[in-house]
Amino acid sequence: MGFKSGPDQVEAKVDEEMHTLVTQLTNEITFHMRECGITRADLAARMGVSPGRVSQILGGGENLTLRTLAALATALDARFDFELSSLKTPDAYTSRSGAESAPTANHHSFPRAQHQQSTTRHP
Repeated sequence: MGFKSGPDQVEAKVDEEMHTLVTQLTNEITFHMRECGITRADLAARMGVSPGRVSQILGGGENLTLRTLAALATALDARFDFELSSLKTPDAYTSRSGAESAPTANHHSFPRAQHQQSTTRHP
């Protein structure tokens, strides 16, 4: 009898991934705000929403829409960088580089210093 993934198992994996994504996003937003000296009240004013709404967003208990993420990026004068990495162990033939970190350890497209430099550069 082979292993089959049922709807409940798939749903549980989706819920777990959703929780991970929301945690990563809220951590990134909070880190960026701290680095730039932006308070929740500042962010609320920049987004045109109430401070309570910002607390809901940063509380991590909801499914953030792409529109909300775009509003956050605009208000923070920043850009989200996404990277999709395989959960399977990379081998020499499928890996982009032999020294690549595990997906859970490397969720940034750029190192922090380079990312900050690229978001603060003005033409």
